[in-house]
Amino acid sequence: MELQYYGANCLALTYKQVRIVIDDNLKALGLKSITKPTDTCLYTSSNLAKDKSNSIARIVIDSPGEYEVGRVSVYGIEAQAHMDEPEQHTASIYKMIVGDLNIIVTGHIYPELTDNQLEAIGMVDVLIIPVGGHGYTVDSIGALKLIKLIEPKIVIPTHYADSTIQYPVPQDSLEDVLKNISMEPSETISKLKLKSADLTEGRKLIVLEKTN
Repeated sequence: MELQYYGANCLALTYKQVRIVIDDNLKALGLKSITKPTDTCLYTSSNLAKDKSNSIARIVIDSPGEYEVGRVSVYGIEAQAHMDEPEQHTASIYKMIVGDLNIIVTGHIYPELTDNQLEAIGMVDVLIIPVGGHGYTVDSIGALKLIKLIEPKIVIPTHYADSTIQYPVPQDSLEDVLKNISMEPSETISKLKLKSADLTEGRKLIVLEKTN
């Protein structure tokens, strides 16, 4: 399994000739879309998926449910978006089972999870979580709360300040976020290549450099 980061909350997961692109709204943020016609696209909120009719992806997933994408099982778990009212649930947490790895993408959710959501999430090897804050997404306090609830082995932060991205509101710098959550990167790499045998005891934070 390989993971690459493209800025904002956009990543691409590749496994056995399948590529799953997460939250590719890069064009709206002043960058180029990375989606290819053979890709499957996941959107963690209805807001990010509003232009899905223009997507060239083979498959678009933007709601809770169970899906099979090649040899990857995808589970969309209903969630309250960061700016939703308590009774609203316009976001989806995605659980991807990739071989024997469990990967969770939270997206821009409210940083409280129910027992049912935690049960659906289960044991987590990799947690991909936005951290930029300022009303746009989860901030460092919310991110730390989710990390403690989900208890992943690896944390990958996304959606932090980047001078090349035209965010609607400023985002916190990664340096400030890491200071606030008292975590230091164990690695800063361009691409995460991971199999279950690589996992070690304890939790570590990995920073993925943005792929241009």
